Amino acid sequence: MQPFNYSLYLVTDEAACLGRDLVAVVEAAVKGGVDLVQLREKELPEEAFLAKSLRLKEMLDRYQVPLIINDNLKVAVRSGAAGIHVGNNDMTPAEILKRWTACGILGYSLEYEEHLQHPSADLADYLALSPVFSTPTKTDTVTEWGLEGISRIRSLTSKPLVAIGQVSAANAGAIIRAGADCLAVVSAICSAPDPARAAEALRNEIEKHRTTHGKI
Repeated sequence: MQPFNYSLYLVTDEAACLGRDLVAVVEAAVKGGVDLVQLREKELPEEAFLAKSLRLKEMLDRYQVPLIINDNLKVAVRSGAAGIHVGNNDMTPAEILKRWTACGILGYSLEYEEHLQHPSADLADYLALSPVFSTPTKTDTVTEWGLEGISRIRSLTSKPLVAIGQVSAANAGAIIRAGADCLAVVSAICSAPDPARAAEALRNEIEKHRTTHGKI
């Protein structure tokens, strides 16, 4: 298992950037405190996905921020990404590790509490609880975890937990106190008038509540 010491995880959404250049938005977010980035492109053809990932990785490398590719092993490998994130209907973590022995960070989304007992969860470097609160950017989810769900999963595993879904500076503290190790955001940063400032506000809330909750 790889160590997972990240706090603020940006999941990209081209539409949420509101017409602005995605790489520029992500760079601003990194300057504000984002320390992990996932490129999610479900609709793009592979070559276009790869081109975007290479452009994004070139920028992220300057800041030593890892790039995670969502559910596309070929793009992850070809782009030299740090890792990949998958869900229950994607390629399994076991198959990924078999095909990509150099995978650095492997993330897996939990949809039901029962999935915690699945071998896929055991192989992952972190588990994503998605969504914590229902979100318009992801319509195919089955469980809205809520703060109680985070606390319950926290009591059942020592795996790093990433919370995503309507995360904001206003609820970041409560989510960290419930047991999340890292907060993943989409529109709260991508759609913000000032992505750097939005990221900074989120990072400050994470650090404040992580300290008071005894996580560091």
